[in-house]
Amino acid sequence: MSRPNTRNKNKRPRADESNSPSVAVFKKIHSTGDISKSDICQLYMVWKPLCHGCHGNSKDSPNCFCGLIPIGNGVRKSGLWQKTQEIIRGLGPNPSSDLRDSSETPAGLTNLGATCYANSILQCLYMNTSFRSGIFSLDLDVLKKHPVLDQLVRLFAQLQSSKMAFIDSTPFIKALELDNGVQQDSHEFLTLFLSLLEQSLSHSKVPGTREIVQHLFRGSVSHVTRCSSCGKDSAASSKSEDFYELELNIKGFNNLEESLDDYFSEEGLVGENQYFCESCQKRVDATRCIKLRSLPPVVNFQLKRYVFLPKTTTKKKISSSFSFPGQLDMGKRLSNPTSSYTYELAAILIHKGTAANSGHYVAHIKDESNGQWWEFDDETVSKLGLHPFGENLGKTSNKDDRKPQGISIEGSVTNNNNGHQEAASSSSPGEMFSSTDAYMLMYKCTNKDGNATESNKIMEFNNSLLPHHFLDEINEQNASCMKSCEEYQSKKGSHLAYITERRQEVKSILIEAPANPEDNSYFWISTDWLRQWADNITPPLSIDNGPIQCEHGKVPVSKLTSMKRLSAAAWQKLFSKYGGGPTLSGDDFCMVCLKDGAKNAVSADVYRDRKESFKNLAEAALAGSCSDSPSYFISKAWLTHWLRRKNAGILSDADNGPTSALRCRHGYLLPEHAPGAKRVSVPESLWLFLYQTISEKVDDVVTFPSDCQPCKICSQELSDVASVEGNLRAVKLEQRYKHEKLISGKSFALRPGEKYYLVPSSWLSEWRAYITTT
Repeated sequence: MSRPNTRNKNKRPRADESNSPSVAVFKKIHSTGDISKSDICQLYMVWKPLCHGCHGNSKDSPNCFCGLIPIGNGVRKSGLWQKTQEIIRGLGPNPSSDLRDSSETPAGLTNLGATCYANSILQCLYMNTSFRSGIFSLDLDVLKKHPVLDQLVRLFAQLQSSKMAFIDSTPFIKALELDNGVQQDSHEFLTLFLSLLEQSLSHSKVPGTREIVQHLFRGSVSHVTRCSSCGKDSAASSKSEDFYELELNIKGFNNLEESLDDYFSEEGLVGENQYFCESCQKRVDATRCIKLRSLPPVVNFQLKRYVFLPKTTTKKKISSSFSFPGQLDMGKRLSNPTSSYTYELAAILIHKGTAANSGHYVAHIKDESNGQWWEFDDETVSKLGLHPFGENLGKTSNKDDRKPQGISIEGSVTNNNNGHQEAASSSSPGEMFSSTDAYMLMYKCTNKDGNATESNKIMEFNNSLLPHHFLDEINEQNASCMKSCEEYQSKKGSHLAYITERRQEVKSILIEAPANPEDNSYFWISTDWLRQWADNITPPLSIDNGPIQCEHGKVPVSKLTSMKRLSAAAWQKLFSKYGGGPTLSGDDFCMVCLKDGAKNAVSADVYRDRKESFKNLAEAALAGSCSDSPSYFISKAWLTHWLRRKNAGILSDADNGPTSALRCRHGYLLPEHAPGAKRVSVPESLWLFLYQTISEKVDDVVTFPSDCQPCKICSQELSDVASVEGNLRAVKLEQRYKHEKLISGKSFALRPGEKYYLVPSSWLSEWRAYITTT
């Protein structure tokens, strides 16, 4: 049992035009020559009932205005009826979104490609109020001579007082001549940058500013070598070396204390590594260690997250968890131990990623004024709360607060009288944190009572003050920013008001647009123009009814699917506002076009009847049984298509003649073996019928009797092409025979003394494809 054919299951059946009411009206008009009001109503579909809630706009009904706008609160992807947020998005970015949430929120820095390493270090330096104060105290003469310092002050000034949520770091990066597309190590950048600052600041005339880098970040150590026999230190042991950071091994260690113990541990010099003691005057066993002579107010610990792999000559990241305290006692690490050096965690530099030369740097930094921690991720700055890795603080409850994942925290939160949690004045001694990505730790020294050390008091900074020579510039930038925000809000308000007004206009006119079938006072309007007016944010300048006019300036029935029947009230509102036209009322139907249509309808009916009578002759011609004489050549493909056309009236202007495919460029008959020139012989009666009907629509129909000879020039050209193709096939066959193994890819033995040639494998593949193609 064969399966049912569902190919045309949902296809709309084509109406039989010969039996349609319009054809009957046209036949009546053709026979009587009169056009009544009832005929107009029927042909122009005025009788169609008004629509109420169609799924789409019906082209067959001039009274259907459905689908021009969304139903109810519906929206569209574009135009007047899209979502409000989409319309607002079309106005461009909102400058208010680039403003800081509040003056207490720090600003971010733009990432210019691969400058996150520099942004993280700059934020760490900026958040140090002592360093910031020293930079702001620089004299103008130094800034004019040192572009890097000038751009640094400008950058810090914008971070301090700009209303923008993030600052463009391009001028500063250009002054440093950094490559935006190359990722660098943040530790190396900090070392080089501090060295550059130290050199540039030495020209300042402000005493505290001139040595701000040394006072804040520089400490000293000694490399002590001690003889195990006499117990004396070497002469070089008394020399001190400056440091700006301590590089600590973390491989094999769990926390900062263990890494510091390793850093300051003694190393034995024995065997081949014995030390020559000047006092003993011989090589003896000895010990070597690092002694901490002095500590700066800010200590930077560089954690060696990467180890070198000799086999692969690459670096591998150590991703093990590493713990560090909120408070660190460094006094016991001094060569002369003291209890007055307590350090508090101030910043954590984090490297995200597994590769040494890529990844992403972010910084978690503590605000010195209120103890809040912030995450600086280029342009984005996020509040973390009272702990460096974030927390979930809220009102006091009976439930225990959740601890951040991967972090150990003890007692850094206290309750105030209002029942809210707030930061303690300093980190608790037992507070510990851990991270698998911490790359550098920054600790700041405090006294036992939590006040700043003497070194930190070198500069006291007032957050409300800026260098006078930059104050006007920042104020001007802020004023320009606020003006842009105000202009955007004004533009947004006026645009939304315009959208609301346009929507109300469209809805109100479309409500009264339909004209009752019995209403004799109505106007025609172009559907395309009406759709643009109802759907576009900016309506067309004027009404354009030109596309629905005939050559006589009236309304032809052939344009029925491209126009709508509008009530007098709706037309008056549109015309008074937009003008244009021309005005086409219900009486502007075209008598000439109607009579021509009636004539064509009758002619099409006659054509269909005659075509049916010639159908058997056409089928016989395609079957090759045309015995009548004389006969004529026509295109086989054209005749096949002509027979398959259903409900076909008189051929249109778009139809090609039955012999157009048989005519060569010289105007003669193409040889039958030419591409597309297949032909059949038809009897004279069928040819005359086709010629008479087609010649009315198609110019220059050429007649080819069956005894017509093909074009000699085209025949010769085709013979030449066939000869070349024949020779080419012979050459291919010969090459396939001679090089069978080479074509099939089989190997062959190489004989000594013979010449062999190298050819590209790509060329060999192309040659094989060419040879095997018929």
